[in-house]
Amino acid sequence: MSESDPIQPRKSPCGSCPYRCNVPSGVWAESEYRKLPAYDGEMHEQTSVSVFMCHQADGKACSGWLGHRDPTDMLAVRLGLMAGDLDPSCADYTTTVPLFESGEAAAEHGMARVSEPGDDAAAVINKLVRQKEARAEHGR
Repeated sequence: MSESDPIQPRKSPCGSCPYRCNVPSGVWAESEYRKLPAYDGEMHEQTSVSVFMCHQADGKACSGWLGHRDPTDMLAVRLGLMAGDLDPSCADYTTTVPLFESGEAAAEHGMARVSEPGDDAAAVINKLVRQKEARAEHGR
């Protein structure tokens, strides 16, 4: 994939996606959770026009973000499609993975234990750190 190729969705929301209902609270920094509600509401109420990228840093759009509502109801998706930054498959993205119904709900869940993540969140965080270190070691 070159830098000019449009951004594609992941096949499925990753195991640490902040939109997934089964991801423990407190995995991500509060600043990451605070981004999620910007995509809620009617088109004119949305405050972000940026594509929400997957936290796996693989150059893909976050599939939890795309799948938590009709992607074409998000201003960032429409603008990304019009600019050619997003692959058209993003507009039709769906998933059977249980996701929070809104960014606000996902953020509320995620921030509930951000200052004291439980053992389940610590396990996810440790896995993410190991993956990041492995990518750095291999120059990705």
